[in-house]
Amino acid sequence: MYDFTKVKANLERRGFAVSCFATAEEAMDYLDRKLDGKTIGIGGSMTIRDMGLDQRLGTHNQIIWHWKDGSLQDAAAAQVYLTSVNGLAETGELINIDGTGNRVASAIFGHEEVYYIVGVNKLAPDYDKALWRARNIASPKNAQRLGKATPCAAKGDRCYDCSSPQRICRALTVLWEAPGGIGKSEVVLIDQELGY
Repeated sequence: MYDFTKVKANLERRGFAVSCFATAEEAMDYLDRKLDGKTIGIGGSMTIRDMGLDQRLGTHNQIIWHWKDGSLQDAAAAQVYLTSVNGLAETGELINIDGTGNRVASAIFGHEEVYYIVGVNKLAPDYDKALWRARNIASPKNAQRLGKATPCAAKGDRCYDCSSPQRICRALTVLWEAPGGIGKSEVVLIDQELGY
């Protein structure tokens, strides 16, 4: 199993609660026990989709996901918000890039609880490498998945800092500390590759 000791200590020092799991199934069991009878908004997360977490939690919670039957505004008003990150530095910084802004806004403010669900593939040694990962690995894959007419989607190799009207990299957030506008911020670390 990946040794999450360093990143866990750094995240806790920055005010985040942290839980670590060997598998996505174990993480789902944990969240399934914690979240009951809640409204849960979900950001555009391939990690959550890959896990099937929305289906599992949807048996006893109201799931609001704009990919399915919800709206961005309804998800932003949920009690709990689930998202992932595009890059997580072992030094503790959480990095996300967004096109619409709904995911990064909800990850920062307005919910009773926010859970950042992170596969081991999102980890990088430091801030610069986590930012590089977000821009050059996660963003091109997301642009390709969404069928965008951007250089990164066409080539799939890196960020071109383009000015395409279909650019999905419009907002960048870095969480240096747990946000003050949320009741509880928890990072759920999983020793499996999940999402982009």
